[in-house]
Amino acid sequence: MTPPHPLPTPPRPAWNTNRNLVVTHPLLSLLESCASFRRLLQLQALLTVSGLAAHRFPASRLLAFCALSDPPRLAHAEAILAGFTSPPGPNAYMLATMMRAYLRADIPRRALALFRRVLRDHLPADARTLVFAVKAADASSSPGGAVHCVALKRGFLGQSVLVGNALIHLYASDAQLPDARKMFDEMPERDVVSWTTLVDGYARSGLADDAWRVFCRMVVAEGVWPNRVTLVAAASAVGQMRLPGLGRTLHRCVADSGVNRTVNSDNVLVDMFGKCGCVASAKEVFDGMAVKDVYSWTSMVGAYVKCGDLENAARIFEDMPTRNAVSWSCMIAGYSQANQPEEAVRMFNAMLAAGEEPIDATLVSVLSACAQLGFLDLGRWIYDKYIASNKVGLTVNLGNAFIDMFAKCGDVDGAASLFGDMEERNLVTWNSMIMAHAAHGQSAEALYLFEQFEGTGIVPDEITYTGVLSACSHSGFVSDGRYHFKEMKMVYGIEPRSEHYACMIDLLGKVGFLDEAFEIARSMPMGADEAGWGALLNACRMHGNVKIGECAADRLVGLDPSDSGIYVLMSQIYASKRKWDQNDINFGMEEYATSNANA
Repeated sequence: MTPPHPLPTPPRPAWNTNRNLVVTHPLLSLLESCASFRRLLQLQALLTVSGLAAHRFPASRLLAFCALSDPPRLAHAEAILAGFTSPPGPNAYMLATMMRAYLRADIPRRALALFRRVLRDHLPADARTLVFAVKAADASSSPGGAVHCVALKRGFLGQSVLVGNALIHLYASDAQLPDARKMFDEMPERDVVSWTTLVDGYARSGLADDAWRVFCRMVVAEGVWPNRVTLVAAASAVGQMRLPGLGRTLHRCVADSGVNRTVNSDNVLVDMFGKCGCVASAKEVFDGMAVKDVYSWTSMVGAYVKCGDLENAARIFEDMPTRNAVSWSCMIAGYSQANQPEEAVRMFNAMLAAGEEPIDATLVSVLSACAQLGFLDLGRWIYDKYIASNKVGLTVNLGNAFIDMFAKCGDVDGAASLFGDMEERNLVTWNSMIMAHAAHGQSAEALYLFEQFEGTGIVPDEITYTGVLSACSHSGFVSDGRYHFKEMKMVYGIEPRSEHYACMIDLLGKVGFLDEAFEIARSMPMGADEAGWGALLNACRMHGNVKIGECAADRLVGLDPSDSGIYVLMSQIYASKRKWDQNDINFGMEEYATSNANA
C-alpha cells in the first residue's frame, strides 16, 4: 500500500522571523502559520481557554504576530503585553519585540521607555535589544551615550559586531564622527557593514578625503570586499572631491567587485562622473544602462550643465520620457549660472505650464535670474505665490536668494523686511543685507547691521568686509574705514584683497587724503588693479592733483591702454588747473585714437 503523501507545510507568514523554531503543540503550530488577524483572535481565545496564553512562549508568539504583522496591530499588542501578569512578567524577548514594533511605527520614545524597563527589571537583554535601543536613541534624537554605557557594562562591545555597527551608525548619523571613529577603532572584529557605515558617515558629513582613505584601507589593507552600499558611499566621496582619476579607479572596482549592477548603482556612477567633469565617462555609463529612471536622465543633464554644455543638456532634457522638479531645476540653474537669465525664466514658465510645482532649489535659481534681469515683479509674485501661501518653506538659502533679488532690483526695504522675518540666518544672509545697504548708499544702516552681526558669533569673511568698507567709502567714514581695515586682519586674520584696498583708496581719496591713498595703492602686495588706480585717478580729478593723477594714469595705461576714460579724466584734471598746453595727454589721446582706428 502506497503511503499517503505528507501534507504540505504551510508557508511561514512574514511576521514570523523564527526560521529555526520547531513547535509540536497543535495550537501553537497553528499560531506559527497564522496569517490573518481574525484567525489570530480565534487562536488566542483557544489559548486563553486552555490556559496556555498565561505562559511566556505562547504570549510572546501572540505578541509577535500583532507587533510585526503587516499592518501591525499595536493596540492589541500593547493589550497582550499589559495583560501578561504571570510571574515574573514579560521577558526581554517580549519587550524587544515591542521595541521593534514601536520603531517600525516611528514611535522611538516608547521603544526607549521599554528599554529602560528592561534595565529596571534587570532582564538579560540580548544584542538585538541593544541594537533596537540604539536605533530608538538615533530616531528620537536622544543621547546615545547611555545606551553605549549599557553595552559596555554588559560586555556587548567585545562580543557583538551588530551592537558596534549600530553605535557607529548612531554617532555618524549625528555628525559625531570622532566618536564613530573611536567606536570603529575599538571593535575587535568588523564586517563590511562596519566599514561601510564609517565610509558613508564621512561622505555624508562632507569629509570626502577621510571617506576615501577608509575605503582604500578597507579594500587594500584589510581585504574586505565592498558591497553595493559601500560603493555608493565611496562614489559620493569621489564626487565631492571632483577627482576624475579616482572616479575611474572606483568604476573599475565596481566592475571587478561582481556586485550586480542596478539602476541605483549606475545612477551613482553617472552622478559621480558628472561632478568630476568626466562627461564622456558619465555618458558611457548612461548609454550602457539597460533601464533608466528619471534620476538617470537628470544626472546626465546635470553632468552637461556642470561642464557648461547647455546645448547637450537641453537635448537630453528634451529626450526625457518623464521629468520631475529636480530635472527642471537643473536646467533652470544651468541657464541662470551661465548668465542666460532670460532662458532661465522661460524654462521656469514652461515648468509651471507643464504642471510641475517648483521646489526651493528651483526658486533659488529663478530668483538669481530675476536679480540679473531686474524682474522685481516676478520676484514678488514668487514670494506671494509660494512663500506667503506656505507652499514652499522659507529655507535659509531661499531667504538669501530673496534678499539678493530684492536688493539688486532696488527694493532694499523689501530685503530688510524679509531679513527681519528670517528665524535662521547664516553668513551669506548677513553679507547679502550688509552689501544691500552699502550698494544703495545706506552706510549707517550697513555699519549698524555689522555691529549686530559681530554679536552673533558668526565669523565674517572677505565679502563681509567688502560690504563694510564699501559703506565707509560711500559716505566718507574715514575713522570707521581705517578701524575696520585693520580689524579684518588683526582680529579675524583676513588678508585684504584688491577690492578691500580699492575701497580704502576710494575712501581716502574722496576726502582728500591723496598721499595716503597713493601710498596704499603703491604698496599693495598684489599690486593695485584697475579699480584701485581708477579710484585714485578719480579722486585726483575731484581734488585737482596733477602729480598723483599722472602717476595713476600712467599705471592705468599700462593695464589697459584702450580705456578712453583714463584720458578723459586726465584732460579734466589738466583743465581744472588750466594746463592747456600739456602734450602728454594729447599724445595719449592721439595714441588711443590711432590704436582704435587700426583695430
